[in-house]
Amino acid sequence: MLEALLNLDASLLLAIQDLRLDWLDPIVAFYTQLGNAGLLWIVLSLSMLCWRPTRRAGALALTAMVLGLLVTNVTIKPLVERTRPWLDLPILPLVVENDPHSFPSGHTCAAFAAGVAWAKTLPWRWGRIGAVLLAVLMGLSRLYVGVHYPTDVLAGALIGTLCAWVALKLDGYRTDRLKENRKGAK
Repeated sequence: MLEALLNLDASLLLAIQDLRLDWLDPIVAFYTQLGNAGLLWIVLSLSMLCWRPTRRAGALALTAMVLGLLVTNVTIKPLVERTRPWLDLPILPLVVENDPHSFPSGHTCAAFAAGVAWAKTLPWRWGRIGAVLLAVLMGLSRLYVGVHYPTDVLAGALIGTLCAWVALKLDGYRTDRLKENRKGAK
């Protein structure tokens, strides 16, 4: 069963590699590198902290990303130690990755942690849709540039989504406690 899943994973990634286009390669490589160390998501979230209507979205995204970092890069990657695809398959990655471990995708986790938090809290429909679109594009970019298997990206998306859910639940708990304290003070 596991062998079949790994073979399917490799086959899907090789099929994606066959879709590369010369004009698209530098665009996708640039976009995927914006996710290095969560930089794109951190900068956008910190910017949101500066404006009241988006402050909660920024704070929740930062919380979700910290949770995602702890789960993916600190916990799961060192335990699983799955090698990067180019070490096992005949592909040439478009970007350099210094971390030899690929499961789960930290870039995708950060993108979904921020994107889902934003999708649940931003005041504009276009912002909520854009947040999810940016996250999906980050996951796809990791496949396109050849640094992750599809299951790495899927796991990163699931973990990021769960981390956003936890951040939202913690915020709801905090908000409920504040309301209780205000009622008790009256």
